[in-house]
Amino acid sequence: MHCTLYRAGRMVPWLLSMALLLSSCASTPRVEFENPAEPAYRVLVAELAQETNSFSPVPTSLDDFEASGIHRGDDMLDFARRGGRTLSGFLEAIAEHGEGRVAVVPVISARAVSGGPVERETYEGFKAEILEAARREAGRLDGVYLALHGAMGVEGLRDPEGDLLASLREVLGASIPIGVSFDLHANITEARAQLATWIVGYQTNPHRDFSETGYASGRIMAQTVLGEITPVMAVRKMRLLKGGGMNVDFLAPVRRIFRTMDRMERSDEVLSVSNFMVHIWLDDPELGWTTVAVTDGDRARAGELADELAELNWDVRAEPHPPALSAEEAVDAVRRAGLARAFGTVVICDVADAVGAGAPGENAWILRAFLENDPELHVLIPIRDADAARAAWSAEPGETVSLTVGRALEQVYNTQVRYTGELIHKTESDLYGKTAVVQTEGIHLIVTERPTTAREPDFFRDLGLEPRKADAVVVKNLFPFRFTYLWVNRKTINVLTPGTTSIDVFELEYDQIPRPIYPLDDITDWRP
Repeated sequence: MHCTLYRAGRMVPWLLSMALLLSSCASTPRVEFENPAEPAYRVLVAELAQETNSFSPVPTSLDDFEASGIHRGDDMLDFARRGGRTLSGFLEAIAEHGEGRVAVVPVISARAVSGGPVERETYEGFKAEILEAARREAGRLDGVYLALHGAMGVEGLRDPEGDLLASLREVLGASIPIGVSFDLHANITEARAQLATWIVGYQTNPHRDFSETGYASGRIMAQTVLGEITPVMAVRKMRLLKGGGMNVDFLAPVRRIFRTMDRMERSDEVLSVSNFMVHIWLDDPELGWTTVAVTDGDRARAGELADELAELNWDVRAEPHPPALSAEEAVDAVRRAGLARAFGTVVICDVADAVGAGAPGENAWILRAFLENDPELHVLIPIRDADAARAAWSAEPGETVSLTVGRALEQVYNTQVRYTGELIHKTESDLYGKTAVVQTEGIHLIVTERPTTAREPDFFRDLGLEPRKADAVVVKNLFPFRFTYLWVNRKTINVLTPGTTSIDVFELEYDQIPRPIYPLDDITDWRP
């Protein structure tokens, strides 16, 4: 069993799906895949994924990709065989549907945490590796699979994923099938729709169908190169800009949409249906929700499905986002949540500083609110501040340290806080860099060199802190914590402060997006 539910079974009642997710992820099975000794077909495979926040002043560098791990060649296959990843599902599908005749040509797997635009040199370096492999294998390839995010931005370059596809087409020609998988929050551009043979997207939010998305891609690829199917695709771009919490797949209002997608895919001729709800913090001239349907040779049917899905999206356009409190209101809410704190913890979602959506991760507004209003509450608060982390790390446990945190990177929305406390723990890792836990009264400040989403309770446990015993913990991701904190979370509070991941699109300083677009403009049709 995979770590996530198969696409055909994703509408299992949501409480059961959460239980299955958490129990099965503990022991993700290794994928059994070996390239055939004498393959009849060869498929080039590469992964390049990063989600860009155009409003973040912090560029994404090669160091950020290296912190998450870069894998090349056979090491990439070994990485995928561990299971639970998009590439894992792809390999499994090739093994099951390739009839022992399809080989994978691995190039590179490079992923980075969400952040500001990728440095141009870093992107060009990854692109050059992929194109070099394509040139080397040209004439011997029967397909290309790209596992991308779909909301990546690059300094000085529009639509990097479209640029990569165009460059591959220049090397390999128009006839070779190129399949692409994207995150559900991808922004589908006209170039990608024209250059990709098919596009497949995640169908869960919070995302938990990585393997399944890769499997769907691998099945389509294997059947295509074997001549069993002829995938065709319909794409519908929508003048819709909405996100930040109203699009959880197992909750209203979009639950009906995901159930409809499940029904659509039960038809034999329908290969895939995807609903891309876009990353609203990507300032792009083609920003907007997109529906995609892939069928076996029936383009008219694909168009009907894409239209139906777009209409369903448009029907829920006015649904409000979940309510959010100010930082000061959140302190009072935690104080009054006695029953929740007695049986677990209160999870505070730092909406406007969501590292998982590309924010810098240095929001000090919530820290300030607890210090000024109730410092005796037992609260775990992670903040990224490289200088403060290094300063704290230079001390020894038990010593008193004074730090200044906040506004080191982003100075438009943030505040700065002077914080003094006892160093109780320090550690260092590739992912977070130097990390220190500094306590004053009940407040535990976790200061890190690199950004953290705190998406799982183990982030705190690895630092000797037990979330279940805390009155509240602060997380910097919008969706994954709703699963991963299931067993310790007794109350969720969304906190909205000034920040680069505000869910209020009226507050974001867009410069490039198309107009008119809902809800910034009063329009009555989703069609461009």
